[in-house]
Amino acid sequence: MDASCYADAEKILRRIVNMAPRFIVAWHELATAVKEQQRMEEALEILEHALDLDQTNAESHYRYAAALATAGKTEESVHFYQKSIELNPSQVGAFVGLGHVLKTLGNYDEGIEAYKGAIDLKPNFGEIYFSLANLKTYKFSDSDMEDMLQRVDQEGLSLDSEVHFSFTLGKAFEDRKHFDRAFEYYHRGNSKHRGTIAYDPVQTSITHQKIRDTFDADLLDSLREQGVGAEQADPIFILGLPRSGSTLLEQILASHSQVDGTSELPDLGRISNMVTDKESGRQYPEGIREMDPKDITALGQEYLTRTRRHRGSSPYFTDKMPNNFAHIGLILATMPNAKIIDARRYPLDSCVGCYKQHFARGQTFTYDLFELAEFYLEYDEIMTHWDKVAPKKVLRVQYEEVVDDLQHQVRRILDYCKLPFEQQCVDFHETKRAVRTASSEQVRQPIYSGSIGTWRRFEKHIGPLIEGLNPLIGDGKK
Repeated sequence: MDASCYADAEKILRRIVNMAPRFIVAWHELATAVKEQQRMEEALEILEHALDLDQTNAESHYRYAAALATAGKTEESVHFYQKSIELNPSQVGAFVGLGHVLKTLGNYDEGIEAYKGAIDLKPNFGEIYFSLANLKTYKFSDSDMEDMLQRVDQEGLSLDSEVHFSFTLGKAFEDRKHFDRAFEYYHRGNSKHRGTIAYDPVQTSITHQKIRDTFDADLLDSLREQGVGAEQADPIFILGLPRSGSTLLEQILASHSQVDGTSELPDLGRISNMVTDKESGRQYPEGIREMDPKDITALGQEYLTRTRRHRGSSPYFTDKMPNNFAHIGLILATMPNAKIIDARRYPLDSCVGCYKQHFARGQTFTYDLFELAEFYLEYDEIMTHWDKVAPKKVLRVQYEEVVDDLQHQVRRILDYCKLPFEQQCVDFHETKRAVRTASSEQVRQPIYSGSIGTWRRFEKHIGPLIEGLNPLIGDGKK
């Protein structure tokens, strides 16, 4: 559903609550319509009103908790999830949501307990088992395995649950070093999910080419010479492909006293949409060439305004949305003093890591080995372009080098960000903060080399990936 549909829904729902001001379900739906239009604070206010109408409504507590979590108010959301469960002990979604926020906060054992509470209520709901697997450090018992193997093949199981069970079994078999069985289930989950999503690799290639053609050296040099763009140096963008160590880099930086670690923020993508103007026929990316310099600067200011809600009081903050790599030209045009870090990992490890991960949203290129290889080449090509048109503006950080020499790489990153060295950046695993990605438990442990070279476990199954990446890795695979 696009934004205009949510706007229409909002108008209808506002009429309904005017006529029936105590109709709580309508208030719930109104909050959803507002939230989908990116007005998060207003959605929270609407749900607070629903709570005021009836403090015993479990659904209101659940929805308010979920909205708080989405808004990054993770600690606050715990109370409302718990209250929802207290009011309605059969509220599965509240158990799952509680598990998610407890995991984010690093309350590992309590998170597991919440997930298991959800499994007791809805054992065929594959997403709950996947949530346990997504802790990365949780190990399933033999009885868990038998139970999931029966459920994944049972008649009448939803496709979504089959996909989640498949990815979970892949992880469980991999933990047992049964790599062939693991790949069988990873492949099953990917294949099933690929059939449900729209992804067009040709369109991806066309879009990236338009971006390269638009943000060339002439444009970027001209904008810089004119002093276009918001002057603030607050943002530190950490980008690249998923499963390439970006969460680790964010944790290192967020351990610094002058940096707020936020999350994967959607705001830059929304700023890119503001370049498009249907009335004038202006489209992103090429439409930025038609914009007045002050309007380009305003885009940068708009990004800084929008992201303020995710930040604390530190002068700098991270934005680790991986897909922002395609928007580096937009960053350079609108926020020329922002820092940009490209998180890299050996291509086969990075791509296999993507293939093993079922993403909550987006990353539609990861569910087919051919498409994954093609996308990696696209990513590498556009990063080469940025290095050419804006030399030394992007710092590439190789995951394997961070593992091999943490102290040196931390100093290198901090020097690039013009931040003084602080030992807690090396001791990043001791930092207490909310981490909202699949690597949340891993970055709470000291640096380790266990995830280097893991692609070899599946080497005989990933021929299309190896072949597709040949231009980058050659025949001499590491």
